[in-house]
Amino acid sequence: MKIGSEYTCNTQVAPANCASAVGSGGLDVFSTPSMIALMEKAAFTLVQESLAEGESTVGTQMNVDHVKASKIGDTITAKAVLTAIDGRKLTFDVSATDSAGNTIGHGVHTRFIIQIEKFLSRL
Repeated sequence: MKIGSEYTCNTQVAPANCASAVGSGGLDVFSTPSMIALMEKAAFTLVQESLAEGESTVGTQMNVDHVKASKIGDTITAKAVLTAIDGRKLTFDVSATDSAGNTIGHGVHTRFIIQIEKFLSRL
């Protein structure tokens, strides 16, 4: 795991990830919660294989702007770039673009490295 490493992942806008389906609005456009989930997936996947057995990460903060709507059928690509490592705290710049290359969202995401068993035992 190193500063500057990045990972991208995609999804297609479908009725199931639209604002009208997830309860975040009434329109058939890509929902903000779905965009955030895709950004988190990119950050999680980026660092997961670098962790020791029994470790994972959990998201603790997401500060994003959703700046452009996306219609059903469009392909959305999320990118996470690791920008800081402070002990167990990992910070990422996250962004999402549509299939035309337009930025639809951007922001900062924080995750913490956890020991899975210890974390779950506290629930």
